[in-house]
This record gives sequence, C-alpha cells and structure tokens, in this order.
Amino acid sequence: MAKELSGFIKLQIKGGAANPAPPIGPALGSKGVNIMEFCKQFNARTQDKAGKVLPVVISVYSDKSFDFVIKTPPVASQLLEASKAAKGSAESNRKKAGSVTWDQVRKIAEEKMQDMNCWKVESAMKMVAGSARSMGITVTGDAPFEVKI
Repeated sequence: MAKELSGFIKLQIKGGAANPAPPIGPALGSKGVNIMEFCKQFNARTQDKAGKVLPVVISVYSDKSFDFVIKTPPVASQLLEASKAAKGSAESNRKKAGSVTWDQVRKIAEEKMQDMNCWKVESAMKMVAGSARSMGITVTGDAPFEVKI
C-alpha cells in the first residue's frame, strides 16, 4: 500500500553542504522529518557536486519518512559560472555583467533540459538566453537556430 503524502518542501542547498542550521533545520523540523538523516543522505548523494547550488524537492509522508529528488543547478548560477561574473547586473539594459557564447548556452540548455518544459534544445537555448539577458549577460555570436535573410 502506498504511503500517504503529507507535504512537499522545496529548498536550494549547496551540494555536499547540508547541515541542520537554517533554512534546512526549521523547514524539515516543522514537518517532523529527521533532519540529520536528510543531511547525511543529501551530502552523500551530492558530494560530486560540492559547492553548486542544487534545488531539492522533499516529499514528506504521514509516518515522517521522506524521499527527495535533486534537480540540476539553476540556470542563473550556471550562467554566472560560465561568464565568470560575480553577480548579475542591477540594470541589465544598461550595464552588462559579462558574456557567454552560444556553445555555452547550448551546454547549459542540454544539462537543464530534463527540468525545463520544452521539447527541443533550441527552445531551451532561447529560455537560457532570455535568462542571460535579464541578468545583464550578453550572448555573443549568431544564434544557430535563426534563419538568416
């Protein structure tokens, strides 16, 4: 018989660095989840991605057990890493924070594809390019999917 689901918890945690301090401890404690058990399991599964911010969705069941799914890092953090910028621009239309190439955009889109709501890599690339634009990061070169006239 299936367990009864009592709720979801969505967090963003650095890989290999989960500890019971806020925000993890209070979020899990309010649902009655064993905080140290989650931290041990999360750190074991993400030790190869140490330092990267990873979204995690924790399913909490009525008997206080849990499952969790680790997603790919957010597009914004991948863009900052690719452009070697410290942070996005406060005025994205005037001041640029950095630049990335279409090859880097393709790599990010292919990695993030499983968490996105699109079917084609080109669509995912457009979404990543839109995120870059809103962060003040320019995408250099010609888009590989546009028709030139």
